[in-house]
Amino acid sequence: MKIGMYPGTFDPVTVGHLDIIKRSEKLVDKLIVAIAEHPGPKEPLFSIADRVKLVQDDVAALGLKIEIEVTGFDDLLIHYAEQRNVSMILRGLRAVSDFDYEFQMTGMNYQLNPDIQTVFLMSQDRYQFISSRFVKEICRLGGNIEKFVTPGVKEALHKKFTK
Repeated sequence: MKIGMYPGTFDPVTVGHLDIIKRSEKLVDKLIVAIAEHPGPKEPLFSIADRVKLVQDDVAALGLKIEIEVTGFDDLLIHYAEQRNVSMILRGLRAVSDFDYEFQMTGMNYQLNPDIQTVFLMSQDRYQFISSRFVKEICRLGGNIEKFVTPGVKEALHKKFTK
């Protein structure tokens, strides 16, 4: 069984993320969508429980034929992948600007465990410009985000910004 992991902050999940999840169906038998609890110096807008629930709801609606598990994690990614018997880490690339960071992270992960491969999936043209950060900013300032997220995520964002 090929187990893949698609890690990220998913704060919030976008249609670009969902496209990568759909396309992973051709690569793995099981996909673990691993949501980083503490993604770095910035505090996420949504709690880990909220992000897991939003991704679970959106993934369930995709009707994929592979097993998908959505989980939070608060560990070094490569350690979490080892614990879950992952053979490949899936990463989406939107633009050249993503490549430098992803290239460095892939090199470090390979040094930590050369048995876990990183596979890059290029975003489709229509999703290359979408980022969670832009979606949050557009919503916060009253713009229309319905092309970038599912209705459930749109509703959750509006609740956050209308308090």
